[in-house]
Amino acid sequence: MLNGKSILITGGSGSFGKKMTQIILEQYQPKKLIIFSRDELKQFEMSQRWSGQKYQCIRYFIGDVRDKERLNRAFHGVDYVIHAAALKQVPTAEYNPEECIKTNVLGAMNVIDAALENDVKKVVALSTDKASNPINLYGATKLCSDKLFTAANVYRGFDQDTTFTVVRYGNVVGSRGSVVPFFKERAQTGVLPITDPRMTRFWITLDQGVHFVLHVLELSKGGEIFVPKIPSMKISDLAEAIAPNCKQEIIGIRPGEKIHESMIGEDEGQNTIEYKDCYVLLSQLYPGKASFHIDNGKACPEGFSYTSGENPQTISVETLRDILEQIEDDYSIEKTRWSMDDVPR
Repeated sequence: MLNGKSILITGGSGSFGKKMTQIILEQYQPKKLIIFSRDELKQFEMSQRWSGQKYQCIRYFIGDVRDKERLNRAFHGVDYVIHAAALKQVPTAEYNPEECIKTNVLGAMNVIDAALENDVKKVVALSTDKASNPINLYGATKLCSDKLFTAANVYRGFDQDTTFTVVRYGNVVGSRGSVVPFFKERAQTGVLPITDPRMTRFWITLDQGVHFVLHVLELSKGGEIFVPKIPSMKISDLAEAIAPNCKQEIIGIRPGEKIHESMIGEDEGQNTIEYKDCYVLLSQLYPGKASFHIDNGKACPEGFSYTSGENPQTISVETLRDILEQIEDDYSIEKTRWSMDDVPR
């Protein structure tokens, strides 16, 4: 699908963007692969691994999703956009709400407008479990972003073919700013801070997240929110897996945190179709457009929700240790594939 195409990744120098870059360059022959981000140091570091001399398709583009003019320039001639740029730290967003809104909400609007003005074929925007029934500002901005992207399929009018789709998943193990590197660093002190021993989180690896997004890029028709079926783990089990000899100190929940996360709330469940590997939340704005999804899946029952605390898939301490060993090197992570064979193409 990506051979001979031009792809742009916003936030392309982050953990997700680097893994997406690696996989695209390994498995496809794109016409152009544009890394769009505002961090010149990270772009420089990426260029040491994937240089323009060795990979003639790659472009490094300094810019900010807050800057619509810069996005317009970057999107020229682009076929597919993967929107990964975001401010994502929950406590940081609580104390800096305006900055979070500028990037996560206004930035999303700029991406939509730039995609429409440049006739981009498809846009897939990354979301988070915190966008479902949000209680913190980060989750609220991502819910707003989700609504903007799904509504953009109507906002575009009938004379354009650009489609917008959202992918929503949980915590990415080992990504920059995640709890795994934090626990590994604090393990040297002999004490790991635990917010609440009951706390659970959805768990997905970078490799799984990238491959799921690539599947969605191929399957999406516009207006959907795709949610992968992924396991949950207890934060206390993760601490045990990383540092079994460390003491766990209960410090209390931080501002904006939940005990359990939700990927599909009860109110969203009534518009959700279940497949073998994923759930698809259908757009309520034009239900006829998404009817193709219903054929091979099954509608979720009344009252359905998908939460980390009641997830039938859980990870044991031993399995966590095995996964953590695989991701010691961010670029040698196990290749996990999603089949998604039952989702209509």
